Amino acid sequence: MTDPASWPHESASLADYGEDGAAQWNNVSLRYRLPLRGFFSKRVKDAAEVEDLTQEVFLHLIRRARGGPIEHVEQYVFQVAANTLRDWGRRRRARNQDAHESFDAEVHDPATDISPERVLLGKEQVELVAAALRGLPERTRDVFVLRVMEKKKYAEIAAMMAISVRSAEKHMAKALAQLGGIVDGCAGQE
Repeated sequence: MTDPASWPHESASLADYGEDGAAQWNNVSLRYRLPLRGFFSKRVKDAAEVEDLTQEVFLHLIRRARGGPIEHVEQYVFQVAANTLRDWGRRRRARNQDAHESFDAEVHDPATDISPERVLLGKEQVELVAAALRGLPERTRDVFVLRVMEKKKYAEIAAMMAISVRSAEKHMAKALAQLGGIVDGCAGQE
């Protein structure tokens, strides 16, 4: 039964493809791999996806055959292929996969190179901001850290520090005003 000319071309059961399970699956794979690839390649652009979908059909067939013989193999194979394609499309839509852009180093490289001078300037600016934070009154610094670094809401900060929400907002405004002056000064250096 290894000669493709002797394989069934009409309605056939899995048993018509060989004596034992291994021969049957080998012959079914040989008989339907190319037609399945053709079926999927007409509907899917990516060749790797075509191969994955083809393999998925064969996995489904193997699982199904454990439950008993498969009659009308050709109809069943292409019904499984249609269902597999439909499921694949649903997964892509659910993950919004067509909207994803793959990484291309030429397109996604940073526009500017980071020079040692730029790194040094960045470190100096970070030190200025850290020094400004250390120079803030303790309560103002605590409000800033809780709000910016720990992403707490003003109501949570107020409850934690036993102050009013309005007071927490004023401390935050004070911290931002002081840090804003330093950031503006750093921007002028570039």
